Amino acid sequence: MQVIATAGHVDHGKSTLVRLLTGMEPDRWEQERRRGLTIDLGFAWTTLPGGPEVAFVDVPGHERFVPNMLAGIGPVPAVLFVVAADEGWMPQSTEHLEALAALGVRHVLLAVTRCDLADPEPARRQALARMAAAGLRAVDSVTVSGRTGEGLDRLRAGLTRLVAALPSADPDADVRLWVDRSFSVVGAGTVVTGTLAAGTLRAGAELQLASTGAVMRVRGLQALGRSAPEVRAVARVAVNLRGVEHHAIGRGDALLTPGRWLTTSEVDVSLRFGDGDRDARGRRGDGGETGDDSGRGTAGDDRGGSDVGERHDLPRELVLHVGSASVAARVRPLGPGSARLRLARPLPLRVGDRALLRDPGRHRIAAGVDVLDVTPPELRRRGAARSRAAELAALTGAPPQAVAEAILLRRRFATTGELHSMGLPEAGEPAGDGRRVHVCVWRELLAAVRTVVDRWSDDHPLETGVPVEAVRQRLRLPTTGVVERLADAASLPLVGGRVCAPGRPAALPGPVEAAVAALAAELRDAPFAAPDAARMAELRLGRRELAAAVRAGRLLKVADGVFLLPDSEARATDVLAELPQPFTLSQARQALRTTRRIAVPLLELLDRRGVTERLPDDTRRMRVRPV
Repeated sequence: MQVIATAGHVDHGKSTLVRLLTGMEPDRWEQERRRGLTIDLGFAWTTLPGGPEVAFVDVPGHERFVPNMLAGIGPVPAVLFVVAADEGWMPQSTEHLEALAALGVRHVLLAVTRCDLADPEPARRQALARMAAAGLRAVDSVTVSGRTGEGLDRLRAGLTRLVAALPSADPDADVRLWVDRSFSVVGAGTVVTGTLAAGTLRAGAELQLASTGAVMRVRGLQALGRSAPEVRAVARVAVNLRGVEHHAIGRGDALLTPGRWLTTSEVDVSLRFGDGDRDARGRRGDGGETGDDSGRGTAGDDRGGSDVGERHDLPRELVLHVGSASVAARVRPLGPGSARLRLARPLPLRVGDRALLRDPGRHRIAAGVDVLDVTPPELRRRGAARSRAAELAALTGAPPQAVAEAILLRRRFATTGELHSMGLPEAGEPAGDGRRVHVCVWRELLAAVRTVVDRWSDDHPLETGVPVEAVRQRLRLPTTGVVERLADAASLPLVGGRVCAPGRPAALPGPVEAAVAALAAELRDAPFAAPDAARMAELRLGRRELAAAVRAGRLLKVADGVFLLPDSEARATDVLAELPQPFTLSQARQALRTTRRIAVPLLELLDRRGVTERLPDDTRRMRVRPV
């Protein structure tokens, strides 16, 4: 299936052509049929010669309903552009064409209608010239009469050629279904419809609502009026949802693949300005832009051209149209061809998305936009906006890989999932804990971590290395896993949760070394007579000095305030093995020639190491016998 939207001035015959092609009535409201005026989106479908199925989104042509028109053409890949032979190019022809150019719709078929009322050739030449000026060249065209049916076969053949030229959609892409209708069906519940531009929908699968983040299950699917277990893009689709009321979902919301999209209310964009069309707009009954006296800046002037280097004064308040959504946007110009948009509500946007800004007060398209960054940096410093404009200018038109590398360079770290949710390919190098890092950032970090370790060693001579968390904070790293990966890449050993200098001896400062040596001499004479706090104070061995001695392997910490030589555990094992089994605490204390203050924590240490086993009657027995 392919989806084609109509476009063109009011009353030029768009709905008539859809009706003739499909045999279906696209106008859904009785008011539309009574007045002969399309107000909202209409939907119909048919099978073209040769077999391709085509769904039509019929849009209103009156300027009062441009937001509805934009909701219809936003997600579609191709357009049937209609111009009447007896009226030629008209104001809404211009605005619809500007919308197509802004949204990047490149596949267009021109249908010149009412060829039975006037020579279609002047209108065809005029329309093709306008389209070429807007960047749509080599547009196929046909002439047709909705009243007599003349040219319908040519129209069908033209549509067949249009469909054949469309690129294939990716069925494995993440789903972003822009909702254009939401209603309730008796016995089924909530149903939403939209144009599926990429991905695959499946009955029973879960989808996430962009506006709330709520996850809901697909109860059933329909495409072209038929139920289906799955629907692949491109397609018009109706989705029956469980667990949500229809009034909780409106036009402009979106159904997403869960966990794969980033919703954002602030984006940086490049701007595209189309040629002004003063003559066409001047024929509007309300005076068009020339009658606006609001005092706001013009939305692109009538200077013409699309050079982003020209100055185009945008109003500060515009409406962003993307997919079926229309959201108020506050515009902050950054440079001649870029701006920051602050949206009234978050939208699921990705780098590379195309949208347009419209000035509803002046009834005109202000600019087309290309999304360049969906997580832009704060602009606080003087001159930050100018610097940001230069960065965005470099990103404009750049290939996706280059954009990904540039954004990763600014962010320093990102997961593959974060890059994907922004619409970017994998970039950078693995950095641990699923993070990616830009190669330049990683190179700087390798030098920085060595500096941190060296300075820490100089400032903390009693410590053998920098705690991993301290490294993380000093280098502003996202996780301790990244610290470990960085230490490994820098050939810095990781010992006991500390990043150490390579090959640096675990030496103690002179006074500490002397005190530890004196303590070791005392313990060699009485291995289990751990000195008390008073003796430690005499030796000037405080908490930090003792911890350094333990890390250096000079002492064994049995418990707080109890320190012995490193071989004390093995010596105690030998002594206790000679006792009758099981033995009591008192027997162990006497055999070790120590006090209860040392014997209790020493036996508990041996229990934890699996050397001894404590029995229910508080006696112990050896579990490991010395060799």
